[in-house]
Amino acid sequence: MKVQITAVRQTVYEDLMEQYENPIEHACDIREGQQWISIDGKCPEGLCPAAWYSMREYVESLAKGEGNFYDGWMKNPMSAMISCNDGFRPFSFYIESLP
Repeated sequence: MKVQITAVRQTVYEDLMEQYENPIEHACDIREGQQWISIDGKCPEGLCPAAWYSMREYVESLAKGEGNFYDGWMKNPMSAMISCNDGFRPFSFYIESLP
C-alpha cells in the first residue's frame, strides 16, 4: 500500500537556537509542500533520515491498512500529523494512506 508524506509547515525557534545551538550554515533541505510516496512502508528516497525516524512507525502502520491512531485523533482515520525531532526547526508532516 502507498502512503503519501507531505511537508506541511516548519517552525523555527530562533530564541532556542541562539541560546543552545552552535551556529550551523545548513540544517534542512525540506521545503513546505514537498511530497514523497512510501511504498509498502519503506523510506522514500530523498526524505530526511531524522524525519523518517520520527514517522516510520506511523507510515508502516498505514501501509498495512491500520490507522485510527489514538482513538479518533485525526479527522481522516487513515492519516497522522507527525513532526520531526529537530527541537530548533521542526517540520510537521501529514501522512496519509493512498487508495
